[in-house]
Amino acid sequence: MNSQWFVLHTLSGQEDKVCESIQKRIKSEEVTEYINEVLVPKERVVEVRSGKKKTTERKLYPGYVFIDMVLYDDSRRLIEKPWYFIRNTQGIIGFIGGDRPTATPSDEIASIKAQIVGAEDIDKPKVQFEMGETVKISDGPFQSYSGPIEELDPSKGKLKVTINIFGRNTPVELEYWQVEKT
Repeated sequence: MNSQWFVLHTLSGQEDKVCESIQKRIKSEEVTEYINEVLVPKERVVEVRSGKKKTTERKLYPGYVFIDMVLYDDSRRLIEKPWYFIRNTQGIIGFIGGDRPTATPSDEIASIKAQIVGAEDIDKPKVQFEMGETVKISDGPFQSYSGPIEELDPSKGKLKVTINIFGRNTPVELEYWQVEKT
């Protein structure tokens, strides 16, 4: 029996509770041979509140939990023990695919895991900016100035804004969290 990745549809905001519940109950309900891994893909997000930079986590796929488990035997028949274990977990609406869930291709799971690993080192801004958009500087020596975005560098989390100082247009390089949309 080979394990495969399946996607569980959960109640909104219950992804972490579902993941914890499954992990806590695996040993007590004796399904360790069926369930290998439970995954809630997340990324770190930076936002500014009350003038302070705050890092939070955002779910990449809200409402879904990924699980690596054995659900079918070698004859492709549904194994009841892991099926009912998952179906009886509080917060789960059901498997994607209904009563006959289909496995998620392993290359999709590999790309999701790569996305998680890639997001570990980078703090993404909560707000997305566009070229030419006018923003207001909320932190730093040019606080309260505003101007259009001339350059964006999402990999470094920086942008270049042109502001008018003493009657001259001056480009200023700032981090995403130092500006806000007007």
